[in-house]
Amino acid sequence: MRRRSWCRLTVLAVIWALAPGCGERPAPPPPRAPPPEVQCKHFIYGLPGGTPPTNDLIIRDAYALSSNDDTKLADWVAYRLDQDTVTGEAETDRRWRADPWLSEQETLEPDDYRDAHRVLGTDRGHQAPLGSFKGTAHWAQTNYLSNITPQQSDLNRGPWLRLEEKVRGLAASGEVVFVITGPLFEREMRSLPRADEPHKVPSGHWKIVVVETAEELAAAAFIFDQETRRSARVIDHLVTIDEVERSSGLDFLWELPDGVEEQVEGGACSEWARDKFG
Repeated sequence: MRRRSWCRLTVLAVIWALAPGCGERPAPPPPRAPPPEVQCKHFIYGLPGGTPPTNDLIIRDAYALSSNDDTKLADWVAYRLDQDTVTGEAETDRRWRADPWLSEQETLEPDDYRDAHRVLGTDRGHQAPLGSFKGTAHWAQTNYLSNITPQQSDLNRGPWLRLEEKVRGLAASGEVVFVITGPLFEREMRSLPRADEPHKVPSGHWKIVVVETAEELAAAAFIFDQETRRSARVIDHLVTIDEVERSSGLDFLWELPDGVEEQVEGGACSEWARDKFG
């Protein structure tokens, strides 16, 4: 049997439960427990944990996401790419729609983005990118606004786009690629000028890319501030998975074996990442 090289990431979600009785000392917290298991082709080693209990979990053919009622955006979007997914002749377009699986109070609508580019300089930024699903019949699902974030044009059309292209290149070469991506809210940002409901505009965005073969599981993570220059190099935004977890408050790949977490969070995959994304 060939020995597998573990170059990977994980964090276990923590559930604390105190059950004090009358006059009794509080019971110690139970062991850490992972989020509930959900089987989905878009997840690798577990459903991302750490989202608010009010979030809506949506699983579609193209992607899965966790929609946040407060921000009106997805806390994360997960999707799986392969050679067939990214290679095709589908006539894609950008016809924006409110998510039909969410109520009007839970998601933004097309009119909410009016004048956003003129006033804020933002695009409607795909989290699961439209261009990565030209080989499927499900590409239009990426245009639901639950899969969109307000993203500065220089970032969206610069290093973010180049990272998406590099990910597509991995899939086109025959790799099966798992991606988890989402927004950050680390400082207050100006709201969409024409939105008629409370929402939040991200201060940045992150992306985790995972590739698994019979021999190894390799991962790379990136964080981009909203103000990232269009000319910025993708590799200059390489971070550890631990940094994404701290910034986002989320937990990833919690089904991995014990002992792997420290290796990946310590940058065990940095050489692979620099080779693929440098």
